[in-house]
Amino acid sequence: MTKNIFIFGAGYSGRAFGAMKPAETAIAGTTRSPARFETLRRSGIAPHLFDGKSLTPEVADALAEVTHLVVSAAPDDNGDPVLAAAAEAIRTGMPNVEWIGYLSTVGVYGDHGGAWVDETSECRPVSGRSRARLAAENAWAALGAETGLPVAVLRLSGIYGPGRNAFVNLEEGSAKRLIKAEQVFNRIHVEDIAGVLWHLIGADRGGVFNVTDDEPAPPQDVVTYAAELMGAEPPPEIPFETAQLSPMARSFYGENKRVSNARIKAAGYRFRFPHYRAAFEIMWRESRWKGEGAADARSPIRRG
Repeated sequence: MTKNIFIFGAGYSGRAFGAMKPAETAIAGTTRSPARFETLRRSGIAPHLFDGKSLTPEVADALAEVTHLVVSAAPDDNGDPVLAAAAEAIRTGMPNVEWIGYLSTVGVYGDHGGAWVDETSECRPVSGRSRARLAAENAWAALGAETGLPVAVLRLSGIYGPGRNAFVNLEEGSAKRLIKAEQVFNRIHVEDIAGVLWHLIGADRGGVFNVTDDEPAPPQDVVTYAAELMGAEPPPEIPFETAQLSPMARSFYGENKRVSNARIKAAGYRFRFPHYRAAFEIMWRESRWKGEGAADARSPIRRG
């Protein structure tokens, strides 16, 4: 059967997924604004509106033909908006659906003091947004059990790629080298998120998978490496304790863990970008770091 895929929340990761679609595959996806319709079309995604509350007749009609559902919309204060709006459609109005994929976050693990975690590790989320993600994971898994559909939960680490990376931050003057002893983060290139989705869809495989790189690394090392490639002076080091950060930014540093990707590798996926250095080298060499619509990806860094 030809795959007919629908993405709730076709943002940065969804557009990368759409850009990789094979021939004879149809993809539709939602956005909250008609102003983003053309951006979705350029990524091979037929656009639809979703206000986070209810399905339009057009979305309901599209879902009736769907074979694979990808959910990339974040929970809100009332829970998962897609589950609230579409659960009944999934139960009774999607006769062709074979698989559901839910994009979550490694934030559900919380703080493990820098230790390695895998999909069997205890989830002890700290932030409200991570607690909401874990609740949504459980709700989607329960719907899968109820309907007999495989549900794949993709726990994503910090997302980067064209338009979202340390090169951009350096050029804009927003890059910082915050120093907190022993702090590390995992990352994931947006094309590997898309690659994992296509890999799991190809086998209709369910389960929980960490989608993350091989190499947890101190965040200041990433900025330094990008600056070296650009031939630029890296920003000064700032002790974390004295840094001026938003509450959300500071909360990220309250969680320290090393996330294993062994399970998705065992399922047969091979990462395009196993660590940030490989990705940065390619993005810089091929002038791909600025992303869609950039005029000159090797323009000088703005100063002052």
